[in-house]
Amino acid sequence: MTNFLITIIGPTAIGKTALSIKLAQHFNCEILSCDSRQFFKEMKIGTAVPNDDELKAAKHHFIQNKSIFENYSVGDFEEEALNKLNALFKENNIQILIGGSGLYVDAVLKGFDEFPEIDTSVRTEINEKYDQYGLIYLQEKLKELDIDYFTKISNENPQTLQNPQRMKRFVEVCIGTGKPYSSFIGRRKNERNFIPIIIGLEAEREIMYDRINQRVDIMMKEGLLGEATQLFPNKHLNALQTVGYRELFEFLDKKTTLDFAVEEIKKNTRRFAKRQITWFKRTENTKWFDYKTNIKEVTDYIKSRI
Repeated sequence: MTNFLITIIGPTAIGKTALSIKLAQHFNCEILSCDSRQFFKEMKIGTAVPNDDELKAAKHHFIQNKSIFENYSVGDFEEEALNKLNALFKENNIQILIGGSGLYVDAVLKGFDEFPEIDTSVRTEINEKYDQYGLIYLQEKLKELDIDYFTKISNENPQTLQNPQRMKRFVEVCIGTGKPYSSFIGRRKNERNFIPIIIGLEAEREIMYDRINQRVDIMMKEGLLGEATQLFPNKHLNALQTVGYRELFEFLDKKTTLDFAVEEIKKNTRRFAKRQITWFKRTENTKWFDYKTNIKEVTDYIKSRI
């Protein structure tokens, strides 16, 4: 029997959770989340995890299953998600994947390329240079060693340039192998035991922005500031280098006012949504629906593909 993975993509606050629950109920299946911020149990309000009623309405996986103190990579997620899918497909040949983290969606659908082992001395040297010079060292080094890849991520996912862990990895591969990071991409064919049916949700930009602004206001009413205050002593952790927390940490550091911090959350979330759209619009074989589309129209499309 052929397995099918209904994959729901789209920008934040577009309605992916609501649609995934309706589809899970319709097809009597379960939901795997690949939102990289919702993995962490300490970050509930600021990551808009499904509420208790939503979690009861359909079985979810990879929601608040890790701690911010754990090292958890996209490669770790790929392995765990595929193992979970293999188990779920034994019960039902239709399952659901949902998320706004494009890299994590790609990890499940396509996997990643195989890179050679790098001598630990290279990593040590890069960490020392990063500690001394900061992100600018990593950015300039990648530009020097792999201008093609630097240009690609600058255009398609500029937030990556601000991610120390990923930038260290790019530079590490370049230095450790003497070859551009991009030269290793596309070498390995990753086999999957399912056919993806990819559903994209979209809305007019003004509507999307309004939904984002409303969501931030709701988060603040639900206690986002209190959550950020509890996390503030650990603000250096990689998991907390994200929209919704960074801005409130600035307020808690007495560098901004609360009103300014909230407006910055809204602005930066809107920017994040634009980057999500750019990423997901490159996803091949995606059927895009308006966020208000009747559920029957979506299920009819899925049934036509099964």
